[in-house]
Amino acid sequence: MSAHAAEPEPIIPPMPERTPKALRRAIAQHTPTLLPDFDKHWKRAIADTYDAGPVPAFVARWWVEYAIARDPKLDAHLCDLEHRAAESTDIAEAKALLEEASTIRYRALRTEPGE
Repeated sequence: MSAHAAEPEPIIPPMPERTPKALRRAIAQHTPTLLPDFDKHWKRAIADTYDAGPVPAFVARWWVEYAIARDPKLDAHLCDLEHRAAESTDIAEAKALLEEASTIRYRALRTEPGE
């Protein structure tokens, strides 16, 4: 019987500086599928309004999105939790699944640059 070589764990890129420019650069490099939505959101919420007030909320939202998307296993797990919650007919089960998803998102928000 031949042994299969263990697939190496994907390297999870570190979090960038907590600025829109650094975050956009990291998204473009490591999770490019998020980039069109990031740019569209930036244009709608910041660039077109000439209002810098929403920048902290914008960065927080995309910080979480990138922190999760940069780790394919975590991203898949979160998607699975949310899908199972949406399909569940048991309120207690759905609530537990959504609480776990919320905990993941909360932890992602608390991730520091370089982690």
